[in-house]
Amino acid sequence: MAKLYFYYSAMNAGKSTVLLQSSYNYNERNMDTLLLVPQIDNRYEVGKIASRIGLTGAAKAFSRDENLYEITVKENHSKKINCVLVDEAQFLTKQQVSQLCDITDGLNIPVLTYGLRSDFRGEPFEGSLYLLIWADSLIELKTICHCGKKATMNMRIDGNGNAVLSGEQIEIGGNDRYVSVCRRHHKERCGK
Repeated sequence: MAKLYFYYSAMNAGKSTVLLQSSYNYNERNMDTLLLVPQIDNRYEVGKIASRIGLTGAAKAFSRDENLYEITVKENHSKKINCVLVDEAQFLTKQQVSQLCDITDGLNIPVLTYGLRSDFRGEPFEGSLYLLIWADSLIELKTICHCGKKATMNMRIDGNGNAVLSGEQIEIGGNDRYVSVCRRHHKERCGK
């Protein structure tokens, strides 16, 4: 029986690396995977999953209004899909998380999602919230704060390394815009 998995962490824990490794493991056994990534993630290029350590993979880019179940059914008609892998899953809508449940339950295809649990303010992303509620299996990937403790929070920073306290929930960026910190350092630097 297929399951819906949510691999979550703060930034820089290796989520994209683990996703690409999982896809490689399926492919090595002659099993096809469907890699999905939100169009909004354009750090490298639209439709490309890239890890900080240099691994990359082509993916089907999707918008917030596209139906992931229908995309999977269409792909599954041209080749048997053995696993669906979704990067940057925090950007999913509630409806898209429901569609991933339908892929798992109705098509019996495992779905592995990878994303952040919360934003720079410590608030949940829509996709993450529903994955935390509906996923069959939750797996935390760990990274560390500058103090050596486990980092669980994402802090948005400006060009001088100062914490940014307000702004839109979604601002695409990498190490130049975000750092992973423990809860204590997030509270201290963000004044919470």
